[in-house]
Amino acid sequence: MKILVTGAAGFIGSHACESLKKLGHDVIGLDNFNTYYNVALKQLNEKALNAKGISIINQDLRDNAFAEMLPNDIYYIFHFAAQPGLSTSSTFQDYFSNNIIGTNNLIDYALTLPNLKLLVNIGTSSIYGLEATFPETSVPKPASYYGVTKLTAEQLVLQKSRENVLQSCSLRLYSVIGPRERPEKMYTKLIACAFNNTQFPLYNGSASHLRSFTYVGDIVDGIVSVIGNEAKVNGEIINLGTEVEHTTQEGIEAVETIIGKSIKINHVEARAGDQLRTKANIDKARALLNYNPKTTLLEGVKAQVEWYEANFL
Repeated sequence: MKILVTGAAGFIGSHACESLKKLGHDVIGLDNFNTYYNVALKQLNEKALNAKGISIINQDLRDNAFAEMLPNDIYYIFHFAAQPGLSTSSTFQDYFSNNIIGTNNLIDYALTLPNLKLLVNIGTSSIYGLEATFPETSVPKPASYYGVTKLTAEQLVLQKSRENVLQSCSLRLYSVIGPRERPEKMYTKLIACAFNNTQFPLYNGSASHLRSFTYVGDIVDGIVSVIGNEAKVNGEIINLGTEVEHTTQEGIEAVETIIGKSIKINHVEARAGDQLRTKANIDKARALLNYNPKTTLLEGVKAQVEWYEANFL
């Protein structure tokens, strides 16, 4: 089947493309290659996808012209494209236009597709707020522009299920790690600091923060498992992540263990909106999708270190 993946040159989106291709699907990627981080890194991901027969269309969902570049025989859409994370360089307009306007434009395109089985929104645990340990029925309390706009995008998608005009679901992801992780994210930055003998900027108080660090392969297994389960997941919000918690300090020590050297730490001012704790409640994912993440923190970090060594050393 023909499947569209938005944000295909990004961290998780590129892995999802590869998994879907391996399952035998015809995968079409879309990405706007914005400059939130080094475009060369996205091009590196694109090169890996091209080698597996997956092409990426360079278009922006905020520009209605993107639909003219796409076919109308799409069966599934996996929507990763977004303005991500917490960044002082990103304005409210950046989050609003990418996460809300872009998503709404994608929905308009989806409504024109006669064969569409499911629109899958990729959400985030940031929707829950400063602590994300809850089931999907809990009241969202996002504490950042990112969380607020991702919640809005999620509801725009699910609204169409409630209107019975298309089938959709939203998957809330937890602290994903692994090869291709963005350069400003914790593990890529830790690994770079270790190899380059530079200081890692540790936000004050964050060493004790708890996270469900989930390997990207386990996340993608959950994402692609919605295929064939449209009736089960339609209109649903589903958490994907691991129930195993680790502190930021344990994450630092995992990198040090794999690489075999200590990392210099530079304590910096805490970030507003940074989550204090994430622990994925995946009872629903287990029941609906038989979801069972298995990769340990050390296994995930080892894979990420090997990717970094292969591409940047």
